[in-house]
Formats: sequence, structure tokens, C-alpha cells
Amino acid sequence: MSERQNDEMNIQWFPGHMTKARRKIVEDIKLVDAVCEVVDARIPRSSANPDIGELTAPKPRLVILNRTDLADSAATKKWAGEFRRLGFGVLETDCKSGRGIDKFPAAARELCTELLARRADKGQSGKSLRLMVVGIPNVGKSSFINRVAGRKAANTSDRPGVTRGRQWINCDGGIELLDTPGILWPKFDDAQTGENLAITGAVKDDILDIELLGSRLLLRLWDAYPERVIERYKLKPDDAPDADFPLEIIAKRRGYLISGGEFDTRRAAIMLLDEYRGGKLGRLTLEFPE
Repeated sequence: MSERQNDEMNIQWFPGHMTKARRKIVEDIKLVDAVCEVVDARIPRSSANPDIGELTAPKPRLVILNRTDLADSAATKKWAGEFRRLGFGVLETDCKSGRGIDKFPAAARELCTELLARRADKGQSGKSLRLMVVGIPNVGKSSFINRVAGRKAANTSDRPGVTRGRQWINCDGGIELLDTPGILWPKFDDAQTGENLAITGAVKDDILDIELLGSRLLLRLWDAYPERVIERYKLKPDDAPDADFPLEIIAKRRGYLISGGEFDTRRAAIMLLDEYRGGKLGRLTLEFPE
């Protein structure tokens, strides 16, 4: 199979349950004081649903840059600055270790400073602060809620749309969280967005060309982080992946062969994607602020 660097992945995916989820957000937004949007720190732009602003207006928004343990720390710092410049609150978290979670109550209250001041003037300081938690599938939204709550309070799964019904979660500090289903949007603005979501696992692998996706990932990592690829797969600096058949170099190093002595590039693609998603190549970000 020819795997050209310029091939684009045209990924459009919007199951019916996501239409229902959008309607639910519109219905429930009046019940909350603010919104927390969980995004993947490796792809902050691609994993931020462009419809959230319209669906949740005019509520203030806190951007949760999650999975910072898998992202380039320098890039995450730049993204945090970019979101603050746009007027959002920002919190950096790693739900696997719990890093940053303890700062959430303070961040939520800072986000709602004006509202809390008005409540204090009315003698309503004891009223709970309610926040809706939104995010696309597989960015760690439910894991974030469970960390904040200190218990398994929300369903966790990498399957889109697993969250069901209205779930209010009581947290310390007089905060209540409203969980929502993970939703994508009807049409990606560009092929790069769909590709980024596919690489990180936000779109189901079974609807994709895995070999093309693995090829695109390898070529992009070679451009941005060649030293990580060289170290992980025992390559040499001049072992640049072939633009037409990039996965062959990885299959060769790992000894992935099929009958007839050909390289098993599909197996190489699956392995590369698994290792990237699992952080085995290090902390690598796929997109950066302009």
C-alpha cells in the first residue's frame, strides 16, 4: 500500500447520540454557574469543541488542560497562556497521578469571583457553586470528575457517549459538578483536526485506515521529535522514514514480517499508535499555538 506523506485523513463522525447530548447541554446550562471544558493537552485546539462557546454562553469557562503527563511541558505552558489571553480560566491536570486536582476548587472560585461577590452581598455565601463539565470523548472528563470528587462518581470509558443521564456530583468546598456525555461536532474544520483526534483515540479506530494514520503519526513525530523516534526504535539519525512507505523502517526494526518476507506495516501502525497514546515515546505535543 502506498502511504504518502501528503495523504489526508477525511474523518467525519457524528453518531445520533451526540445530537441528543448537544440538546441536553442547552437544556442544562441554565442550572449551572460556570463551565469546565476538559481538553487533551497534546492537542488543545483539536480537542476543544468549537461549539461549546455557543452552547454554554454566557457562562464563564475554565479550560482543564488534562493529560499534561503525556504532553510537551513547554508547549503546555504556551497553551495555558493562549487560553488565558482569550479570557478563560486555566488549570493543568494529570488525572492519572492526580497532579493539579487540588487546585481546582480555588480555580473554580476565581472563575466565579463576581458571582460569589453578588451572593455574599445578598447573604447567600453558603450556596453551592455549580459547574457543568464538558469535553469530547476520551479526554479524561469522567476521570477528572472522579479525582475532584475523591471517589468513583462518574462513568469512565474511552467509548464516546458513555455518560448517561443527569449526574450531579457533590465535591468538597461547596462545589457541585454536572457531568455530560462526551460530544464531537458535526464537521471538522480541517483534516488536521480529525487526524489529531484519531491519533489520540477520540475517534474509534475501527472506522479508520490504521496504516495511513500510523504513517501520518510517524512522519509528524520525525519532523517534530526525531530524537524520540530514534531512541525508542533504535534508529540512526539518517534512518529517515520513506515518504511513501514510512512504517517499513519501524516494522524492520521490530521484526514485523508477514508471509513472503514483506513487512507487516499494519502491525507497526497499531504498535506505534498504542505506544504514542501510552506515553512510551515521551511527552509529545501534536499542535502548538500560532
